[in-house]
Amino acid sequence: MISFLKNIVIVLFAMIVGAATMFVYFHNQPSSAISPLVASAESASTNRASILDEDTISSVYERVSPAVVYITRTDLVVDPFFGSVPRTGAGSGVIIDDQGHILTNNHVVNGANNLEVTLANGDKVEGKLLGSDPGNDLAVVKIDVDKSKLTVAPLGDSSKLKVGQLAIAIGNPFGLERTVTVGVISSLGRTYASSSGRSIRDMIQTDAAINPGNSGGPLLNSNGEVIGLNTAIESPVQGSVGIGFAIPINTAKNNIDDMIAGKTISHPWLGISGTQVTSSLAKQLNIPAEGVYVVSVVQGSPADDAGLRGAPQISARNPNNTRVPKGGDVILAVDGKKVNKVEEIASYLDTKKVGDTVKITIRRNGNEMELTATLAEWPDQIND
Repeated sequence: MISFLKNIVIVLFAMIVGAATMFVYFHNQPSSAISPLVASAESASTNRASILDEDTISSVYERVSPAVVYITRTDLVVDPFFGSVPRTGAGSGVIIDDQGHILTNNHVVNGANNLEVTLANGDKVEGKLLGSDPGNDLAVVKIDVDKSKLTVAPLGDSSKLKVGQLAIAIGNPFGLERTVTVGVISSLGRTYASSSGRSIRDMIQTDAAINPGNSGGPLLNSNGEVIGLNTAIESPVQGSVGIGFAIPINTAKNNIDDMIAGKTISHPWLGISGTQVTSSLAKQLNIPAEGVYVVSVVQGSPADDAGLRGAPQISARNPNNTRVPKGGDVILAVDGKKVNKVEEIASYLDTKKVGDTVKITIRRNGNEMELTATLAEWPDQIND
């Protein structure tokens, strides 16, 4: 028994000595020798603070959020049992001058029978749709309010944006007024199809949370300048998964004055769908790897009138057939400018006006030829 107690005392003494030795060792070590887990946590905290600067975000929100408005629309829809019944929807907008002009998305206000704008102080006023740019999903709404009640958001320069910069979104997701979310500019130059069917180019991609109701609200930089207008999300769940898109503010700047003047901005239309002739597609079609292959031509479109030919339609009985049929024209150049992507054609056409003519150089059955097309206005609805 005495021997057993003696062993216990020896073990306890050894544990006390060991603990004291470890304490003295770590106490005398420089800060760099502190546990890597602790150092890693401190480093992560510091890095996060440098990215999400609380003072910057709070300052931007305090200065700009009063310029963000809540837009409620009322439509009249026909019900088979009750006749015309009201239907409501909502979105966001941003005040861009002291005259009460509000920039928003066209899909937020288009076709509304009534527009109600709620200001940051809670005042509700009637809004009037002045002009729109459906092809770029933009619109300007006017409210009659004393200048003293308006906060104006400064407009930035979207051409100076870089991937990785801070992105701050303010809007009214799900009716939660003036909600702020923060992220970065994930990418630039994205292409996204608007509700009109026309692709909007040079869009800003961000991971700042954008949800239904954010549409028409501003995307801001760290200086509190509007760099884009939040418009759409890519999501399988009808909510933010970190992939949102904003229309660059420079796109809006190009036509703001015309929209304020009450104009509807029209965009030239050719009427084709196509794809780049890659090396694999060229091999499949037995054609040179250059230009844009015309997959389809809209009946009655400028392209159709000019004589452009699309590829024969794939039989509906073969929905899994991914092969592109032979027989379509290949567009090599427009007005002498070589093109290899549909986006290049679209970007060039955006420099033209409705009614302008363009020379289209094509290859058909191995022979080059030139066609002339007179550009029409982008239609509200396209029927193939």
